[in-house]
Amino acid sequence: MTGFLGNAYLWVKAFHIVFVIFWMAGLFLLPRYLVHHQGALGKPEAAAWETREALLRRMILTPSIVIVWLLGLALAVNLGLFDGQPGLGWLHAKLLFVVALNGYHGWAVGYSKKLARGLGGISLRHLRLLGEVPALGVIVIVVLAVVKPF
Repeated sequence: MTGFLGNAYLWVKAFHIVFVIFWMAGLFLLPRYLVHHQGALGKPEAAAWETREALLRRMILTPSIVIVWLLGLALAVNLGLFDGQPGLGWLHAKLLFVVALNGYHGWAVGYSKKLARGLGGISLRHLRLLGEVPALGVIVIVVLAVVKPF
């Protein structure tokens, strides 16, 4: 690639992938924490789940998502996303799914904070099912980024 990143392109791409892995690890873990936290509501161990969730957000989820977006936007600009470069339909679709995962991330963080206030509202079964959303999203995103079908 020969955009403004020059020889740094592959380094930026590599670190983008590393931080996507960190972010996904957090998004796979947080919903499982939520299931355990909700199951512990009204019990002494609920406080421990609240602490674990806060630590996961502060140490992994928040830093990763910020770095993923910064590096990802640099890569997108390098490819010509904002220059009307043709053949980037796959990137537009990928960004749509990334934004959707960001929404899921926001929902999961919000639900974590709701549980910290002692409020639940989703059945444990549905909460477990919602925990699979990141896996489905990342499958689509990886296929779009690797295959570039359009």
